[in-house]
Amino acid sequence: MLNKLLQLRNHQGFLKYLKNTSWMMGEQFLRIIAGLFVGIWVARYLGPEQFGIFSYALAFTAIFGGIAKLGLDGIMVRELINHPEKKDVYLGTAFWLKMIGAFIVMGLMAAIVPFTSNDATTNLFIFIIAAGLVFQSFEVVEFYFQSQVLAKIVSICKVIQLALSSVIKIYLVLNEAELIWFVLVIAFDAMSLAVSYFMAYQLRKNPAFYKNFDLNIAKQLLKDSWPLIFSAIVVMVYMRIDQIMIKEMLGEYEVGIYSAAVKLSEAWYFLPTLITTSLFPAILNAKKISEALYYDRLQNLYTLMVLIALAVAIPTTFLADWVIALLYGAAYQGAGSVLIIHIWAGLIIGLGVARGKWILVENLQVFAFVFLTAAFVTNVIANYLWIPKYGIEGAAYATVLAQATGTLVFPLFINKTRKSFFMMFKALLLIDLLKLKRLVKS
Repeated sequence: MLNKLLQLRNHQGFLKYLKNTSWMMGEQFLRIIAGLFVGIWVARYLGPEQFGIFSYALAFTAIFGGIAKLGLDGIMVRELINHPEKKDVYLGTAFWLKMIGAFIVMGLMAAIVPFTSNDATTNLFIFIIAAGLVFQSFEVVEFYFQSQVLAKIVSICKVIQLALSSVIKIYLVLNEAELIWFVLVIAFDAMSLAVSYFMAYQLRKNPAFYKNFDLNIAKQLLKDSWPLIFSAIVVMVYMRIDQIMIKEMLGEYEVGIYSAAVKLSEAWYFLPTLITTSLFPAILNAKKISEALYYDRLQNLYTLMVLIALAVAIPTTFLADWVIALLYGAAYQGAGSVLIIHIWAGLIIGLGVARGKWILVENLQVFAFVFLTAAFVTNVIANYLWIPKYGIEGAAYATVLAQATGTLVFPLFINKTRKSFFMMFKALLLIDLLKLKRLVKS
C-alpha cells in the first residue's frame, strides 16, 4: 500500500486533479476565514434583528435564484467535456439562456413580492440583491475552466472578488454604515466576480463566446436541464424556507439567531461540492473505461463524504454553545442549540452532493426532482408543525428530516436509483473503512 501511495507522486493524472482540488480548497478556506472574521463581525455589528432582515432578503432572493441558473451547471461541464470542439457555441448559448432566465426571475419576483407581508424597505433590499442575478450569466466561464480542470483560474477570480468584498464590508462596519450599504455589497459581489471571470477568459485569448447562440443546442440544453431547473427551485426553497417561515411565525429577531447558527453549520459545505466538482471529470472518464471502476470511484466518494461530515459534526455537537458565544457574543444566545441539531444535516448533504453527480452521469435528472420535491414537502410540513411548538430548534429538526427523506428514503423505492441508496447506506456504515482497517492489520 505504501508503494502504491508513493507511486502516485509520479502519476500525472493524480497530480493534475490534486492540484485542481488544492486551488479550490485554498480559495474556500480563505472564504471561511473571511466569513469568520468579516461575516461574523458584520452580524455582531448589525445585531440579531437587522441581521435577520438581511438574512431574510438573501434567503428570499436565493429561492428565485435557482430558476435563473436554469439547471445548466453540471450539464454544461458534461457537454464541454464531451464536445470540446463546440465550446464557443455551448458557452454562448448557455450565457444567453442564463441572461434571459435572470430577467424572467426578476419579473416573477416583481409579481410575487406585493403579496408578501414585507415592508417597502425589505422589498427594496430584495430587488437590490436580485439585480446581481444578471451577472450569473458569466458563470459559463467557470464551467469551461472546470471542464479543463483549471480551478486555479476560477479560484484566483473568486479570491479577488472576496478580497474586494471583505475590504468594503470592513470599511462599512468601521464607519457605522446603514444596512442598505451591506445589501448593495451583495450586488457588487456578483458584478465583480462576473468581470473577473470575463477578464480571465479573455486573457487566455479565447474568442468572445457571447457572440454565439445556437437554437438547437439551446433546445437540447433545456431538454436535459428542465428537471434540474425545478430541482434547483425546490432545493433552494427547502434550504431557505425555514428562514422565511420563521420570519412569518416568530419575527426578524429569531431569523437573525437562526441564521447565525445556519451560517456556521453550512460553512463547511464547500468541501463536498469542491471535491465532487474536482473529481467529476475523473468519474466521468472512469465510466468510459469500465462500470466496475466507475462504481468503485463513486463508492469511495460516498465514504469520503461521510468521514468528512463526521469529522465536522461530532466536535461541533460538544462545542456549539462555546463557539456561538465566542464568535457572535451574548446577543446571539440560543443559536448554539440550533447549531447542535443543524450540523447533522451535513452528513446527508455530502452524500446528496455526490449522488447528484451520479444522477447527471446516468441522465436521471427527473428523479432528482422527485427526491427534492419529497424533501421540500417534508420540510414545509415539519416547519409548519414544529416551529410553533419548538421554535427555531423545530426548524433545525425539520431540515435534518427533509434531507434524510429526499436523499436516503425515497431513492430506495425507485428501481433505477435503489443502487445509490445501498451505496450511500454502505458508506454510512463505514464498511469500506472497516475493510481497510482489516487489510492494514493483516
